[in-house]
Amino acid sequence: MKTASFVVTIVCLSVGGVSGAEKERERLAEAAKSFDEIMAAPDKGVPGGVLDKAECVVIVPGMKKGAFIVGGQYGKGAVSCRDKAKSHWVAPAMVELGGGSVGFQLGASATDVVMLVMDRSGMDSLLKSKFTLGGDASVAGGPVGRTSTAETDAAMQAKILSYSRSQGVFAGVSLKGMSLSQDGNANKALYGKELDAKDILTGQVPVPADAKPVVDVLTKHSPKGK
Repeated sequence: MKTASFVVTIVCLSVGGVSGAEKERERLAEAAKSFDEIMAAPDKGVPGGVLDKAECVVIVPGMKKGAFIVGGQYGKGAVSCRDKAKSHWVAPAMVELGGGSVGFQLGASATDVVMLVMDRSGMDSLLKSKFTLGGDASVAGGPVGRTSTAETDAAMQAKILSYSRSQGVFAGVSLKGMSLSQDGNANKALYGKELDAKDILTGQVPVPADAKPVVDVLTKHSPKGK
């Protein structure tokens, strides 16, 4: 009986691991699809010049209505950064985006959230287990469109530019007061072992097959940084 019980336990753990990995695979695929759709309309997406200056990109796809309220729940997504030479995107780390003291109420049935980390100090915040937008790192709604006039001084002074897309409408939105934290369980499911964001986002691990869609879509729209 003990042997049978041990076998059942091992099988359950294995199934749980597979389920976790599948969940992250789907999340990464959704993130890549969302970002590609956003960038498909140059006059309505993230300006190419702004994206090229970004050190990292956070994508949180398909948030459900009411996911962000005061003291509310959180959404899940992924972040990838450029290497030091800005020649390519590294493997992504999984993250959680949570409601802060102010909160952020989604206005549609599903919303995609995109954040551009504009400098290395902003990237350093990503290496923390958790940090607050607008507190540990300044955040502002990002400019939209491909014209140079979209790059306003106010927006470009922020360390992080944030956007949301709901019901086909893409716009800059402030996420001040919300928190971004590492999703350790998701990272473990994706990479097969416990890894810190620092190990992942500094390019110390290869890109797993499940994460390739995110790296590919970022490379498609901004192959090299400026």
